Amino acid sequence: GDAADKINSDGIHILINMNGYTKGARNEIFALRPAPVQVMWLGYPGTSGAEYMDYIITDSVTSPIELAEQYSERLAYMPYTFFIGDHFHMFPHLLQYKEVIEGLSNPLVTGKQKGLLITPLKDTRIKLFPMDTPAHVGKPTHWRCSIEEESAPPDAVVDHIPPPDGQESPLHVRPYIMPPTLRSTYGLPENGIIFCNFNQNYKLDPGTLECWCKILLRVPNSYVWLLKFPAIGEPNVQAKAAEFGVPQGRIIFSNVAPKEEHVRRGRVADVCLDTPLCNGHTTGMDMLWSGTPMITMVGESLASRVAASQLTTLGCPELVATNYKQYEEIAVTLGNHPQELQAMKQKVRLARATSPLFNIKEFCSHLERVYEKIWSKFQEWKTSEHVTDLTQRSLPPDRMLCTEPFLKAVSPDEYYQLIGQTQPPTHQQQYQQYRIGGGGNYQYSWNTE
Repeated sequence: GDAADKINSDGIHILINMNGYTKGARNEIFALRPAPVQVMWLGYPGTSGAEYMDYIITDSVTSPIELAEQYSERLAYMPYTFFIGDHFHMFPHLLQYKEVIEGLSNPLVTGKQKGLLITPLKDTRIKLFPMDTPAHVGKPTHWRCSIEEESAPPDAVVDHIPPPDGQESPLHVRPYIMPPTLRSTYGLPENGIIFCNFNQNYKLDPGTLECWCKILLRVPNSYVWLLKFPAIGEPNVQAKAAEFGVPQGRIIFSNVAPKEEHVRRGRVADVCLDTPLCNGHTTGMDMLWSGTPMITMVGESLASRVAASQLTTLGCPELVATNYKQYEEIAVTLGNHPQELQAMKQKVRLARATSPLFNIKEFCSHLERVYEKIWSKFQEWKTSEHVTDLTQRSLPPDRMLCTEPFLKAVSPDEYYQLIGQTQPPTHQQQYQQYRIGGGGNYQYSWNTE
């Protein structure tokens, strides 16, 4: 009550909730309504479901108006994405790098091509949307490719290293020297296409793993690079992949790394495969800043659409799929056509410095405009209206909504019928049921306490 009284006595106009239902949240303060306008933003990837939260700051891709009924708040759109990362100031040296590939493992860099300028292709199987380049920046037309790594920055000594099992812990803190950013450092093959995902394993659902396995089987000499996050996920993923016919050794796991190394090593991968059910949010920003293209698929929840928002802001909506088939085809096209992959890599790398995605100053200005719009709605007694008139970039209509539900719950009666049971399991057993793609392909995951 004291905090709410202080907020109210200070005359705060707009109170921002950046925790939602995460650790350290103070929703009881917001429930007391100490400010005339209360807003959700950034920290919690979803709606509050609370009557005392008036707006949620989002964008037209993350929360399209067609899905507004899923939110208890009114929608307040940023001009571009509502997500932000300070990569431009934290890792500016990663903007200036040469192709970090060991030996000649990149099929696009041959002995004859070394050191040459490789320009974007005019004709590609995947339509490349034009980049927006501010006039004061100038229009980049090429990217220099090489097989030599730039020297590490002076601050390459990091004060944190995870323990061997990949689990983060404040007890494991000690000086750490940056290892070489090479494929061999992480046990990756020198030749081949490396698909990666650095999210926590809980974000990987059965349908997505099946899709990744199909990609591996369709792209020769390709690999999926994941994290032991947690380490216990590795044998489970390997076993499931084997059921889909993926040869042993095609899925490679590495330990969790400190932030600098985490962002750096993304550069040795070719393509990031996002997890559609719950996207890589900060991880997505990390991958894009490393210059690695990211493929995602839009869902219906906020957490399943953040990567699409990031890619749209970056100017790469061609990497956004609306169903698993589309997601698979984009990955297979990039994996099997080196020139397509090179063109996409160039576009992502060049767009980092020219798009609004990593522009903190521009983001702050846009956020202030959203606050002004929200306050104007309050003063005009129009708090029941969404704030949607600031949008400057959105997805093409045919890529805005998911065209194939990728995760459907099965009713208990249907579930018991499918597994041949007539009675529910005991209270000691908890189950989850998944119906993937609406096509009758069922997966079951049991946990027994």
